[in-house]
Amino acid sequence: MIVGIDTAMHLLRPGAKWEFTGGVGFTRRDDPRARPSAEEVMETVEKIKAFEDSTKTILLPEQKAAFEQQLEDIEKAYAA
Repeated sequence: MIVGIDTAMHLLRPGAKWEFTGGVGFTRRDDPRARPSAEEVMETVEKIKAFEDSTKTILLPEQKAAFEQQLEDIEKAYAA
């Protein structure tokens, strides 16, 4: 539910302004700190996923439906 490059970047470089284009990497950055590597970002994403998977989340039926719709929308966007 919270996993994504944006969450990983917030953890790695709080407050940084950036743009990430899939397949290209960082296409814009406005931050004085060193750019994290793609491996560092993906490692952080995997840690977030592991945390999410270890947490017993109980959704209400309407929350589950909204979440499933969001996942479907994301999958459609990636397929386009």
